[in-house]
Amino acid sequence: MYGSQIKAASIVHSFINFASMKDLQSLRIVFMGTPEFAVASLDALVKAGSNIVGVITAPDKPAGRGMELQQSAVKKYAVENNLHVLQPEKLKNPAFLEELRSLQADLQIVVAFRMLPEVVWNMPPLGSVNLHGSLLPQYRGAAPINWAVINGEKETGVTTFKLKHEIDTGDILLQESFPIAETDNAGDVHDRMKEIGAQLLVKTVKGLADKSLKEKPQPKDEGQLHHAPKIFTETCKINWNKTVDEVYNLIRGLAPYPAAFTFLQDKKLKIYKAEKIRIATKDAAGDFKTDSKSYLHFACSDGYISVLELQLEGKKKMAIADFLRGYRF
Repeated sequence: MYGSQIKAASIVHSFINFASMKDLQSLRIVFMGTPEFAVASLDALVKAGSNIVGVITAPDKPAGRGMELQQSAVKKYAVENNLHVLQPEKLKNPAFLEELRSLQADLQIVVAFRMLPEVVWNMPPLGSVNLHGSLLPQYRGAAPINWAVINGEKETGVTTFKLKHEIDTGDILLQESFPIAETDNAGDVHDRMKEIGAQLLVKTVKGLADKSLKEKPQPKDEGQLHHAPKIFTETCKINWNKTVDEVYNLIRGLAPYPAAFTFLQDKKLKIYKAEKIRIATKDAAGDFKTDSKSYLHFACSDGYISVLELQLEGKKKMAIADFLRGYRF
């Protein structure tokens, strides 16, 4: 009986809040995120005056040589700004769910967090809003930034949408596009996207608060949909039989992390930065040539990739001239 009374009181509270929403400050918001990418969004919401009643992030994990416990970027920010932090191991844990309910959130914001069970994303009256790093429905999945660059896209963007059962398929709230330069790598796009996405998220929350924003279903007839699955080790291995453009895009799409790689005299060689050389070649794909001073070129199907920044297994990252100065072929 007591539990039913609490639940009823919570529902009444949420209904009163929902009915009186006029501005961003009136919403009780729970924010969910873990990496540095999510910090920009949380910071933008805080600076806009949002009422952040809780921050959910990953548990502290041991890392580094000393295996000391490390806090997530989002937790560090939350602690510095005196925000209430929850770090559940399991999102279906009854104790966590009870504490989450007690926060009486009107809306949950999800940025670069793990997959949520329905009992979590469907809890607040306004549901849960996710910030995704693509122009949905294109590039649904875990690595939209990487795959957009790998595929040579000239444009990408960010989308805010409502979470539902199928991943990245919920109704769209807002979108904003921006160009990808031919020299941009995934890190460049990431840094630009986190700021654009943060501002779009604030605009989204304001629109939900004053009821001026209407959600719309994702288009079903978009022709060929590109997907953005998780990046695995085999994704990162360079296939030199491909074109110069394809190899170049793979390198920048995986830079600065996890980095595309090949092998140089049986040692793993990560390539972080490169240039394209479009000339006819008679060299076999994957063969390299160098003057041992200033350049290292790998043959592709229709030209060469000139390596500019690299890291040999067991060594530090360095510019090509520095590498060649100390390497013996």
